[in-house]
Amino acid sequence: MIDAHHHIWRQADLPWLLGPEQPRIFGSYAAIKRDYLINEYKSDLSGSGIEKSVYVQANWAPNWAADEAAWVESVSRNEGQGWPHAIVAYADFTVADVRPQLDKLARIPLVKGIRQQLHWHRNPLYRFAPNAGLPADPKVRENINHLADYGWNFDLQVFAEQMDDAAGLADACPDVTFILQHAGMLVDMSNKGRSKWEAGMQRMARCNNVCSKLSAFGTFSHKNDPRFIADMVQTTVEIFGARRCMFGSNFPIEKLWTSYGALFSAFRKAAAKLSAQQQNAIFKNTAARIYRI
Repeated sequence: MIDAHHHIWRQADLPWLLGPEQPRIFGSYAAIKRDYLINEYKSDLSGSGIEKSVYVQANWAPNWAADEAAWVESVSRNEGQGWPHAIVAYADFTVADVRPQLDKLARIPLVKGIRQQLHWHRNPLYRFAPNAGLPADPKVRENINHLADYGWNFDLQVFAEQMDDAAGLADACPDVTFILQHAGMLVDMSNKGRSKWEAGMQRMARCNNVCSKLSAFGTFSHKNDPRFIADMVQTTVEIFGARRCMFGSNFPIEKLWTSYGALFSAFRKAAAKLSAQQQNAIFKNTAARIYRI
């Protein structure tokens, strides 16, 4: 089994962890405002059956993107003993030409994809991108299309309101595989909000080069909610099919309110009624295929 989304960090390398406490999408970060290294991560998932993992960039200062990826690979070579097994690094696709950044990252063999968080929300606490329209920006699209030359994926993070533009981005880059983060980040639980999210997910699923990551379902509730996880897993699998879905823990962020064992148990129970083939896709085969591990 594979965990397709986790982070490790050294507090000294993350100035965003060191500044004054700020309101954030996950609430207070105080409990994880410290080193979270590979041995603690491996201890957290002990007994889960997870055999491999994918590291997703943890928002070091943008000019340190290559340093972040190089450090994570050194962890894998040394104390990690092969963990993590792949890296999703950071690059800035809003620049005139992203390829010099990608060339630096290409020297790091474990890099298998890139994430730049494009999600924007009316609520500033949920906002990361400078504006909602980055998925439609011609320069962003041109730069993301270059990932095909490197054989890399793009981890795509958007809200429902951005999904039409995000689907257009995927259509504009047919040779790039997109991994929709956190199953589209459902935040508005009203009937109208849920309908908009489902419509957006269906639009995304019509792009054959898009799959969905089943992860971070405690983002807005700040809890491990097995019923919500089951609903999200069932609905996303119905829309994308299990072959285009993968599990991700989003650890240690979700360690703010749960343990790895409790979280993974909720996901396993959520998928229990699916066939063995579907479960193998969600918990292993999709991530293994897309991240090539």
